[in-house]
Amino acid sequence: MQQRKAVALISGGLDSMLAARVVQEQGVHVEGINFFTGFCVEGHTHAIRKKDKAKSKRNSALWVAEQLGIQLHIIDIIEEYKDVVINPKHGYGAHLNPCLDCKIFMVAKANEWRRDNAFDFILTGEVIGQRPMSQRKETMPVVAGESGADDLLLRPLCAKNLPPTLPEREGWIDRDALYDFSGRSRKPQMALATAFGFEDYSQPAGGCCFLTDEHYSDKLADLWRARGSREYELDDIMLLKVGRHLRPRPNFKMIIAREEGETKFLKGYRKAFTSMNPVSHSGPLVLIDGDPTEDDLKLAASLTARYSQGREAETVEVEVVRDGVSRRLVVPPMPAHKIPPEWHI
Repeated sequence: MQQRKAVALISGGLDSMLAARVVQEQGVHVEGINFFTGFCVEGHTHAIRKKDKAKSKRNSALWVAEQLGIQLHIIDIIEEYKDVVINPKHGYGAHLNPCLDCKIFMVAKANEWRRDNAFDFILTGEVIGQRPMSQRKETMPVVAGESGADDLLLRPLCAKNLPPTLPEREGWIDRDALYDFSGRSRKPQMALATAFGFEDYSQPAGGCCFLTDEHYSDKLADLWRARGSREYELDDIMLLKVGRHLRPRPNFKMIIAREEGETKFLKGYRKAFTSMNPVSHSGPLVLIDGDPTEDDLKLAASLTARYSQGREAETVEVEVVRDGVSRRLVVPPMPAHKIPPEWHI
């Protein structure tokens, strides 16, 4: 009998790991696929910030593949994915998360990979009712239909709540050995993980997409407004995750390192931005994004002084580097009560 082959969308979370193992248990050859959008960079802030030092810095998708004993194909879709973020047909979720369009896009890409590599079907860890936008009973067929995967898309964890797919009808998969999970409770998944002997997996309710975070989405929306264009590059979306962001005036923004790890990270971007750092007192590295005037630079230097160890001093000397030219400004630190809340992004 021919061994069937399935490609599993592997996010690094518990659900996709369980879905893949359920299908493996039926003798199907499974390989994983993980799409790199730029918005899910696990371990990034954990590695930079002291408050996150206890958190795992591993790549969870690779860890899942190791636990399953499968090959994982990591595919860069940064450029293609931009249209999903900028122009989602089905709109955004609570923030700038285009979850339904994202799922459709990723299943479509997996289906392309399936055809190119002569695999038989696709599987995901989706569970009906688990996510408010992309995993509702009425959106499950939308994902299957608009992605082009149709009934070659199997959701092992909730399959019994859905019509039989082609792999089930053809006997490639025993439907009776699939599951009927639904809703937001993760207890069934955690029990199944225990049965399979999985430990130390990513938090079941976790997700790594920056776009589901309110504060991150606010920063991205601010970036788009300031530039007058809903565009971005990978460096843009990485920098939105680091530092304290202030926009004192419409034409420029400050990215202020909050601790040593962030300072080291931001140093890699100094040549691309105007930068500031206090020299008379200890203080943060600051990047200036935009086109500041001379008055803007003085204001930014005063704010830089405010976040330095010289915040109580009469003046602080701040180095300013613009277009490779260094000079120094001596400015009074701005009092905290004069920083309007709306400057904080």
